[in-house]
Amino acid sequence: MDELNIRLATRSDRPHLRAAIVELHEHERRLHNSRLPGEETADAYLAWMLANAQRGGAVPVAEVGGAFAGFAAGWIAQDDAIEETPDSNRYGYISDVCVLPPFRGRGVAARLLEAVEARLRRSGVSRMRLSALAANVAARRVYERSGYALYEVVYEKPAALKGD
Repeated sequence: MDELNIRLATRSDRPHLRAAIVELHEHERRLHNSRLPGEETADAYLAWMLANAQRGGAVPVAEVGGAFAGFAAGWIAQDDAIEETPDSNRYGYISDVCVLPPFRGRGVAARLLEAVEARLRRSGVSRMRLSALAANVAARRVYERSGYALYEVVYEKPAALKGD
């Protein structure tokens, strides 16, 4: 494999980040009918993601042989769940991990996770969280190999009207 380089995103990465978000959202759209087309969501999502990453987070990008291969994004999240411990209410949240198709299966996602986790740990969190669509088996496999375990499970059922 060509040399893998992980670095923090810069302003010049925005077109690549946007294209990767389109790819990610289209991939998720193929997995679940709740997802909107990537072209419709990419600009607003990119702005939202970058704004959140400014809160003690980071957006590392991966390059393989100088080519943009993917990104991850994460930040500090603060919840107010009464039943949870303080360290559970303040955690590192990894919102996205995207590796472009030609670079998948080469350990790029794991290295991106390591980079964003390192940045979040420096902010003093003791827990990391992320989520994945249940049907995204490949992503779930990477997360589990990287040490993530199920924390909560969300179930979904279409709400049928009476008489349907």
